[in-house]
Amino acid sequence: MKSLKVLIALTLIMVVSAIAIASLGSFKSGYEIGDAVGDFRLKNVDGSMVSLSDFEEAKGFIVVFTCNTCPFAIANQERIQALDAQFKPKGYPVIAINPNDPEVQAGESFKEMQDLAASKQFTYPYLYDANHEIYAEYGATKTPHVYVLQKKDDALEVKYIGAIDDSVRDASTVTTFFVVQAVEALLKGQEVNPETTKAIGCSIKA
Repeated sequence: MKSLKVLIALTLIMVVSAIAIASLGSFKSGYEIGDAVGDFRLKNVDGSMVSLSDFEEAKGFIVVFTCNTCPFAIANQERIQALDAQFKPKGYPVIAINPNDPEVQAGESFKEMQDLAASKQFTYPYLYDANHEIYAEYGATKTPHVYVLQKKDDALEVKYIGAIDDSVRDASTVTTFFVVQAVEALLKGQEVNPETTKAIGCSIKA
């Protein structure tokens, strides 16, 4: 009888383990290329609430997870501004989102976001992911981390994920402009190549 109980217990453990492994195998940590993204509603530095659906004329978006204090994010502020200047008139505006928790990382409060946006004269929305949910939904892990989205019918599809370019620390040494190439390809009706690159930056503090 004791042996039977041990056998039953071992069988149950094996079944539970198999289910857990199967669940882990099907788990997706954020969006992947080709996925349709959900909309969000986040507070902008001007006090308004912003959703992707507000941009009815947009062909897509350059969504950038960034922040106030990360040296990598700071090194890319002008590049993010340049992307907005180049592609907003063509239907791909920048939407910047700060996922950091100011209680974890000093300098990331909403007021400090407002101050930064004003001092740098941001031309794009700079949104506060106050509940730290949107970055997790996307699967962003770094600042900066970029997602290029394209409108297809009534959906927004992920077309590129990764870095802005191949020299996150120094704009003067860039040789490949990943986001520029991605959006230009989409505007021409071409496939994006590469579709993914490694985002390099500070870990998100949330």
